[in-house]
Amino acid sequence: MKAAVLGASGFTGGELLRLLAFHPEVEVSYATSREYAGRPVHYAHPHLRGVYQGLRFEPLSLDRALEADVVFSALPHGVGVKVTGELYESGVMVVDLSADYRLRDPGLYPRIYGFEHPYPDLLEKAVYGLPELRGEELRGARLIAVPGCNSTAAILAAAPLAASGLLEEPARILVDVKAGSSEAGSKPSRGDHHPLREGAVRPYSARGHRHAVEAEQELSRLAGSSVRVSLVPHAVPAVRGVLASAHAWLREGVDEAAVARAYASLYRGKPFVRLVEARSQGRYPDPKFVAGSNYADVGWAVEARLGRVTGFAAIDNLVKGAAGQAIQAFNVAAGLPEDAGLRIPPLAP
Repeated sequence: MKAAVLGASGFTGGELLRLLAFHPEVEVSYATSREYAGRPVHYAHPHLRGVYQGLRFEPLSLDRALEADVVFSALPHGVGVKVTGELYESGVMVVDLSADYRLRDPGLYPRIYGFEHPYPDLLEKAVYGLPELRGEELRGARLIAVPGCNSTAAILAAAPLAASGLLEEPARILVDVKAGSSEAGSKPSRGDHHPLREGAVRPYSARGHRHAVEAEQELSRLAGSSVRVSLVPHAVPAVRGVLASAHAWLREGVDEAAVARAYASLYRGKPFVRLVEARSQGRYPDPKFVAGSNYADVGWAVEARLGRVTGFAAIDNLVKGAAGQAIQAFNVAAGLPEDAGLRIPPLAP
């Protein structure tokens, strides 16, 4: 299958190119960049030197994109919303890595992302691209909305708790996220400039992060009732990685064994979720041990004295939180093996 990658010069675009280079069923035939048009892809991604022979960045063209069988759009939020809509309506499969099609309620877009959605009817047709929870809906899908990195980690950490009915009603979950600097993208801002970030640990968007509404949408769907989510991310001095700690309170009488069964039941057979049980393995999920891979390490802890439960999920924000998850969702939609092109173990140390 021929693939187009839109917005291919950023961090996420580079990860798409890196992973798709060795996908057994995909050939990247078109990669766009406004800034680097005409230059070889290794000009923006030196680590890909020699991987792609002859592939150069080109300006964005709908006609060129329509020559592909699948389009991966890594364009910024709001920038590619019309492009995705037009490509979908022209019949091509689109995997959109922005937030433009993640939310079912079009009324949320002006408040959270600052624009009126031009294709509100397509929000119902877009499938949220989290294969662990939406696998059946993804089969045959032509419009896939890839989740955000913080919301991916938050949902994976809390999903068994929401799905199992183990939480107090009304269910409220507070998610603490630690995030590496690559989450901010390839264009540095003052807050993400390395000398100002190294050695710092600071919260941001503490009055409400936009990824919380994604988590609410998906966890409420699992629970069959409203689940309220507050998400506070923290910038930490790491390049890659997200660690989500999802805190909630259990119904009276629920013990840690029930929590363990809930996690084991939901994630049984999911090829990219690895359960990390602290009592037997001596550690909790840590982004260091998933770096460069599409794995999500998931665990839990119960404070019996207070009935508090915490779900943990560690992911690489550029892989399971973006490009890898996009390819995983595409594989499911296209009827390919779910792990095609993603059989890459994490880096260590």
